[in-house]
Amino acid sequence: MRLAHVRERHAPAGARWRLAAALDDPPTRWLDLEAARRRIVAARPERAHDAVMFRQPVTTLDDHLARGLRVAALADLTDGFQARGDDDEAVGRGADLVFGSPLLAPPSVRDGYGFEGHVRTMWERRGGEVPEAWYRLAVFYFSNVSEIRGPGDPVWAPRGSEELDYELEIAALIDTPVRDLSPERAAEAIGGYTIFNDWSARDLQRDETTVRLGPAKGKDFASSFGPWLVTPDEVEDARSQRGFDLAMTASVNGVETSRGRWSDAVHGLTDITARASSDALLRPGDLIGSGTVGTGCLLEAREATLGRYLQPGDEVTLEVERLGALVTPVIERPG
Repeated sequence: MRLAHVRERHAPAGARWRLAAALDDPPTRWLDLEAARRRIVAARPERAHDAVMFRQPVTTLDDHLARGLRVAALADLTDGFQARGDDDEAVGRGADLVFGSPLLAPPSVRDGYGFEGHVRTMWERRGGEVPEAWYRLAVFYFSNVSEIRGPGDPVWAPRGSEELDYELEIAALIDTPVRDLSPERAAEAIGGYTIFNDWSARDLQRDETTVRLGPAKGKDFASSFGPWLVTPDEVEDARSQRGFDLAMTASVNGVETSRGRWSDAVHGLTDITARASSDALLRPGDLIGSGTVGTGCLLEAREATLGRYLQPGDEVTLEVERLGALVTPVIERPG
């Protein structure tokens, strides 16, 4: 399944997000899952007695997880749905919809450091070598959950920064409470994957890292996710090494600036998830980031590509095979 929060492009201000599932691949038609639930129950009222999925309205994925339901349970709605033709009111067209972050308000965002190409470049730029501990430990940091952006939501450089950068990553969604997982079992806790842009203000980050505490304001201003959530079964046949053999690219204003593969990870999302769960409860809705793929930011790639950091008027597109494309406009800092 591909799941997204959607609303009509010309909906009134404040219109609520609705949870929808793609009916085709690539996604062009989207099924309103609450409309599907109502239609299925109207046709077969006994479904409301047989399965919890049919007893309460479907609102957002956040609410679905808070009710103790896993992502896979939503397949009951797509599997039992019959479209009524091209003018079916339960089906929306992608061009007429606006998309929100796959999780509107995640309880936490933990971001890993899983790709050796990126890690080596970062250390070499500081005149050092990759620490031996990095090869042993699937490390991560906690990011900000108050500044979550979805597809198309603008991002701007934070106050005092002239070096805004994207970071090309993937995030895994935890959809069941877990603790003390092994890497071999961690995949069982993942309900889906989405593209993650872990924005960085390089000049603020460079200054702050001299204190050896952080990341702080160099990261603490925006995180973008989307365009939708893809369940693990949609990528399972591409599993390779510590990830999946799928291309990851970034472009600015239509010009490719980064390219790597998910399978290049040394510490995969299952490794990072397992370490995050050690002596700590992971909750449904928590997001786990992969870390930046090699060449997956302008800090690594700008000299050979764009020749500068991001500026207002730029458009950044992060794309991962089977996960879609996450597009973000860069604007002037408001106010």
